[in-house]
Amino acid sequence: MPIMEKETSRGHDSQVLPKVPVPPLKQTMDTYLKCVQHLVKDEQFKKTKAVAEKFGAPGGVGEVLQKKLLERRDKTTNWVCDYWLEDMYLNNRLALPVNSSPVMVFPKQTFRDHKDAIRFAARLIRGVLDYKALIDARALPVDFARGQLAGTPLCMEQYYRMFTSYRYPGLKTDALKVQMKATSSAPEHILVACKNQFFVLDVVANSKQLNETEIFSQLEKIMKMAENPKERDPPFGILTSDGRTEWAQARDALTKDQTNRDSLALIESCVCVVCLDEHSGLEPRDTTRAVLMLHGGGREKNGANRWYDKSMQFVVGMDGICGVVCEHSAFEGIVLVQCSEYVMKYVTGSPSKMARASSVRELPPPRRLLWKCNPNIQGLIAASGDRLQRLVDNLDMDVFKFKDYGKEFIKKQKMSPDAFIQVALQLAFYKCNRRLVSTYESASIRRFQEGRVDNIRSATPEALAFVTAMTDERATFADSEKIKRLRNAINAQTDYTIAAITGMAIDNHLLGLLKIAKELNMEKPEIFSDETYLASNQFILSTSQVPTTVEMFCCYGPVVPNGYGACYNPQSDHILFCVSSFWENTETSSAVFVKVLNEGLLEIRDLCNRSGAAATKPADSSQGAGQPRKSGK
Repeated sequence: MPIMEKETSRGHDSQVLPKVPVPPLKQTMDTYLKCVQHLVKDEQFKKTKAVAEKFGAPGGVGEVLQKKLLERRDKTTNWVCDYWLEDMYLNNRLALPVNSSPVMVFPKQTFRDHKDAIRFAARLIRGVLDYKALIDARALPVDFARGQLAGTPLCMEQYYRMFTSYRYPGLKTDALKVQMKATSSAPEHILVACKNQFFVLDVVANSKQLNETEIFSQLEKIMKMAENPKERDPPFGILTSDGRTEWAQARDALTKDQTNRDSLALIESCVCVVCLDEHSGLEPRDTTRAVLMLHGGGREKNGANRWYDKSMQFVVGMDGICGVVCEHSAFEGIVLVQCSEYVMKYVTGSPSKMARASSVRELPPPRRLLWKCNPNIQGLIAASGDRLQRLVDNLDMDVFKFKDYGKEFIKKQKMSPDAFIQVALQLAFYKCNRRLVSTYESASIRRFQEGRVDNIRSATPEALAFVTAMTDERATFADSEKIKRLRNAINAQTDYTIAAITGMAIDNHLLGLLKIAKELNMEKPEIFSDETYLASNQFILSTSQVPTTVEMFCCYGPVVPNGYGACYNPQSDHILFCVSSFWENTETSSAVFVKVLNEGLLEIRDLCNRSGAAATKPADSSQGAGQPRKSGK
């Protein structure tokens, strides 16, 4: 079991949520074929169709696996979450920075000196502790669905793992462990990283939490302690930025010594990490802040001033570059957003809570974590640094603010903003490559107990029909045909979204059937070794909507070497896009993608405006322009 202890989903919630359903087998097979047909060659599709029909036939392998999956649903709280967690995260051997850990980028802060930065960090820590107190007291208000099927209560389970989980590296698969309240009698502490050294900041003294001034004074001591070159250890944090197998091997080497075991135990039990970063020496544009949050700029900058296994790392740069790095296996982006927004409102909102000198206690200084090193470990640290540098040099990031319109314009067209943006991303990809590819858009299934996500496959046949009409050089298609295809594409996207958030998408279901076959030691069913299935799980376009109400934005890297990561934050009058790809792949370019995305968004707007103008002419007044549909996540 990847997650050790679990709480029931009753928590504070008044009613128990339903269990994630298992979709009917035939429905999933039909949807699967519809999702892939237009993305592969005819010959290949013929073979895939035959394989899928055989798998789904009465008395076939599919029915046996489906029956077992239904039994598993009865026996478990959530039949998919462990399967999904292993497949999506724990079995993945890639390094966490860029490949897996998303980041939240705060607006650039203006610090006159390091004291300003520490003051900001002290308030941020107070905000984090306040938020954690709400979680611990189960006092967070229950989230309710917005957009599609609005008003349904959502599972709050992910919040309770925010400060209690730790991802341990393993040689073949990682382990996500969640500490439960009862087990931890030790006083709570935060891990502070400064100049690649690690310090334990106890947040409770004599059973009373530290106030902001006390935290400030402890952080000042940490900065002083970190200055001392004689006591400086090698940059052990960089080991956590490596591939998971490499880090697991390095961790095994470290744990041979008791000193290192003690330091690791303190790191692995901390509430969160606070990284006090050095000046990056770089111009703090959006794109630069984004990449520095993703990888710290490598070992020459702040890349080793991190501990990537911990769920929440709050970064405060002396140059005002601040944000959060999140280990993704324990929770989704919405949890990161909610916490980040709470903390930023705390920091910028109320006047400083700096206490009067009289109420400030003399506290024992924070403890520096000690390490024992040897030539072997030195070599591992150097190798990890080299590999991180390659990742830093490879990331091609473009943060683009589209200012011509935002959600308001899209809603006026009676279209769902999320579906609209997804169709625009398909148009951009098609403009670059003259084809569509398997696309991932995360869809929350928190309507169900312990629900995480499923996938909305945005590269629909209807999207393909629309983008081919929009890019046709011979001007074959009239506006009326283009707008019809646009509405069809948006409706198809909206319908898939509704299916996904109600547990009726195909990715989790297919994964479940595959895992059951493995558990039964069956020969792998042919459908899962078919090249169409393998290609359908290579997400060349990996996307998600991460809206914020406070000024900040989220971003992440691509999930395959030849792919794009596209995160977007729609606001009323603009849309922020973070597009990432890798320089080493010559087929991708974030700048080119952003350029055609901008063009496409303007072309769709012009199409809508022309069609709107045509529709207001008296002769056309009988046309009912599609029903309004809202987005769904």
